[in-house]
Amino acid sequence: MFFDIEEELKKLPAKPGVYIMHDKQDNIIYVGKAISLKNRVRQYFQNSRNLTRKIQQMVARIQCFEYIITDSELEALVLESNLIKEHRPKYNTMLKDDKNYPYIKVTVHEAYPRILFARERGKDKARYFGPYTSVKSVKDTIELIRKIYYTRTCNRNLPKDMGKERPCLYYHIKQCKAPCQGYISIKDYRESINQVLEFLNGNYSLITRQLEQKMKEASENMEYETAGEFRDLLNSVKQILEKQKITSGEIEDRDILAGTCAGDEAVVQVFFIRSGKLIGREHFYLTGVEQESKSSIMTSFVKQFYAGTPFIPRELILGDAIEDREIIEEWLTSKRGQKVYIKVPVKGEKERLVELARKNASMVLQQDAEKIKREEAKTVGALAQIGKMLSIPGLFRVEAFDISNISGFESVGSMVVYENGKPKRNDYRKFKIKWVKGPDDYASMQEVLTRRFIHGIKEEQERREKKLDAGYGSFNRYPDLIMMDGGKGQVNVAEKVIAELNMNIPVCGMVKDDNHRTRGLFFNNQEIPLEHSSEAFKLITRIQDETHRFAIEYHRQLRGKTQVHSILDDIEGIGSSRRRALMKHYQSLEAIKAATVEELAAIETMNIRSAKQVYEFFH
Repeated sequence: MFFDIEEELKKLPAKPGVYIMHDKQDNIIYVGKAISLKNRVRQYFQNSRNLTRKIQQMVARIQCFEYIITDSELEALVLESNLIKEHRPKYNTMLKDDKNYPYIKVTVHEAYPRILFARERGKDKARYFGPYTSVKSVKDTIELIRKIYYTRTCNRNLPKDMGKERPCLYYHIKQCKAPCQGYISIKDYRESINQVLEFLNGNYSLITRQLEQKMKEASENMEYETAGEFRDLLNSVKQILEKQKITSGEIEDRDILAGTCAGDEAVVQVFFIRSGKLIGREHFYLTGVEQESKSSIMTSFVKQFYAGTPFIPRELILGDAIEDREIIEEWLTSKRGQKVYIKVPVKGEKERLVELARKNASMVLQQDAEKIKREEAKTVGALAQIGKMLSIPGLFRVEAFDISNISGFESVGSMVVYENGKPKRNDYRKFKIKWVKGPDDYASMQEVLTRRFIHGIKEEQERREKKLDAGYGSFNRYPDLIMMDGGKGQVNVAEKVIAELNMNIPVCGMVKDDNHRTRGLFFNNQEIPLEHSSEAFKLITRIQDETHRFAIEYHRQLRGKTQVHSILDDIEGIGSSRRRALMKHYQSLEAIKAATVEELAAIETMNIRSAKQVYEFFH
């Protein structure tokens, strides 16, 4: 795809946001945030700047970039973190422990609740507030709450353990009213907790007035150190309670949709919020919208988009009302298996998120209309071409399989998934062959496909028996088309497995020529040639290369972790050099077993003694 970096740099807005760098393979290689996208992104491409070697390497690989505008640097920071965790770009600095942003946990289910620091949002009866971006501010705020509201810090089981031990230090320094001794009633303690909950919900005018008053009194009494502590705590409160529209305080899954149009073209921006966090976004291009109302455009998009996507969130938050809302809600509810709500907010946090999505849609429409068309042709358009060639309407999900050997002794299988013409890496799977001995590609492929679909059938049965959500499991989402890395032989194996499992999934083979280049598709017992300049050919080539790459990557992983254990390692007197010589000379374990002592001894690095040891081991 042509992307003129110099021209795109001129279009950057002087607004806060997140920028995303892509390489030639369209992999995300870097995600960053900026107060001003215009100033920050341009710095990477200025020769006069002193860039580190790492950044220089990253810049050299940049093929194109994209960005998401936000309303504040704080929002950009939270979004940047979510995107980095989701995509794990090569040139970002990654924490090995991969900690999440912290929460404030209030154990409201306890008789005497505690205020705790939490790294994750647990599935318990506690109330969680966050996530927040500053660990220090969270800890300062918890400390502040304890000083103002005298909440306990101990892990005692109250009131069961009441009076069993002496009060702790916090009681003596007047930061706890010792509920462990019964010095405060449950009712009075609960009143303090209710004030804490009000404070954490954003109603902090009372506590700020209290802090300002105490700071003033300390200053007037010339207790400047104490006044400074109150000032620092006041600043922490203001920082942690700053509104974050990018991260919702609720844990629901929802999609935020807003669109904009110009002439005959429209763009709908979708923000994907999972467990309260924005993990990504996508824009979609629509044509033929001239003289259509916003309501009609959004209605058409919702029906078309959610007809093909496998996951339906609990809420759709829309920028414009849609037609036939109740019917569409009922339809989505039946697809999800649980109630789905469609809302059009007019105020509050959700409305601000919708407006943010609309701003990004407008930016896309103004600056990236041609890019969207090319991207659609490359992905959705290419998939539609393949569907037309094979007479498979509504092609959405494609799974491709490949088998590779490691030194002729171990086989592995790879499965890659493409949805709407794009790789869905979370659904990739790798298989270490268990049932087949030796490098038998057909038998190995039969094993991989059987394991893949039996696993899917079991997941589907479990989901129905336990009445789980429609999104449960990963193997029970079946492809619209199976693509084999090979011709007629591999296709026949796949079709046999599908038939034995009483399934109905079309299978085609990706045929290569003598130079190992994609030549055509084998489907319904005939080869369909491909036009090399077509988007369908390019997509098939990408799928084929990706399937092979994923298998190779698994090989390296196995070798790197020394997980491939050859039976030859168990033979006394056969070291690494002799094992390599045997593996190089014979193409299978069966061939080594069939060899005579004289034949084994004739191999380089071997002698009569070692040959006898090998022969006797197998016989």
